[in-house]
Amino acid sequence: MIIQGYKYFCDMPEDARYLRNAQPDERFIEENMVFILPDRLRKFRRHLWHVRRNPGPVHVYVPLFRVNTLVASDPLPAGYGAVQDVYPFYTHTTRRRALDYYVLFLFRDKDSYVRCQAALSSGGQG
Repeated sequence: MIIQGYKYFCDMPEDARYLRNAQPDERFIEENMVFILPDRLRKFRRHLWHVRRNPGPVHVYVPLFRVNTLVASDPLPAGYGAVQDVYPFYTHTTRRRALDYYVLFLFRDKDSYVRCQAALSSGGQG
């Protein structure tokens, strides 16, 4: 997979969770979602992006927008449904085709990527 403008990326950990707005109003499902990351990934919150596959024959993905995130120790916001597991939900994110959209940690520099990889693997999952 190639991410336009970014050299490195990491998948979300399996222990990530999410919240959905109790009364969603969105173009993308993800616009009204809040992803809850394990505390060990606190430093990488700003690197989490929604990306989509570019239309056409190439396998280039384009960043859409930064993900709304909390870490597990933060209080949960009002107006959202119950906390849900990211997987298996996020393996089939769109109504059209599975895997057109992803949530990924995106990095331009190798140092941040390596530190995120270490934090992801330190959780026993991910």
